[in-house]
Amino acid sequence: MPAHQRPPTADYLNLLAQGEVEILGRMPWSSNRTFLVTCTADGNEIQAVYKPGRGERRLWDFPECIFRREVAAYRLSELLGWHIVPETIEREDAPFGPGSLQRFVAADFSEHHFTLVEDHTHHDALRTICAFDVVANNADRKSGHCLLDEDGSTIWAIDNGLCFHPEPKLRTVIWEFAGEPVPESLVDDMQRLAADMPATFEDILSPREIDAMQKRAERLARRGHFPVPDPDSYHFPWPLV
Repeated sequence: MPAHQRPPTADYLNLLAQGEVEILGRMPWSSNRTFLVTCTADGNEIQAVYKPGRGERRLWDFPECIFRREVAAYRLSELLGWHIVPETIEREDAPFGPGSLQRFVAADFSEHHFTLVEDHTHHDALRTICAFDVVANNADRKSGHCLLDEDGSTIWAIDNGLCFHPEPKLRTVIWEFAGEPVPESLVDDMQRLAADMPATFEDILSPREIDAMQKRAERLARRGHFPVPDPDSYHFPWPLV
């Protein structure tokens, strides 16, 4: 659906929060149990991606309920004004228990970061995702987590569950811009976030995680350049796509 024809964000959020959830099937190639669902209310329907907490594999370095980090990623995207994460909420009464519901992006699934980066017209959008991942401390930005929607208007950043750890864990495929200046508009947004972190995350992230996110935003804005990978650390996710 073209961007100018999409319902307002509030409509999507209302359907995710209030709509009747019906399981359509399990999403392929997911390490955790992830489901494609419909959310229906008042004659309106959207598809969504449902990640129940019960379906998560335990991780040694992240706490339980990583689905809440999907919600935090959406809130961060909106707070910065970048609008690169599809609408995402936490839903308690979903079919398999509490989990995240994220609007499903109808995309050209033959495209991913490694194909998109070949087209220079996508570079500004990919720089935005790159900056987002630095601030969110994304430990798992695979190539397939960058989705070009069907009308080619937006590159969406999905699968953001492994974010917001207080210790450095950045693992991403987006290193093409390493050492380049961060666009001034992104710097301004990060400075605003660093100067005044609202209470947006207090219900889903720990005080230590929020403080670390604020410091990452301040550091990237102050340095003004995208980070360069440490040759002594493992800085790519697995698998890459």
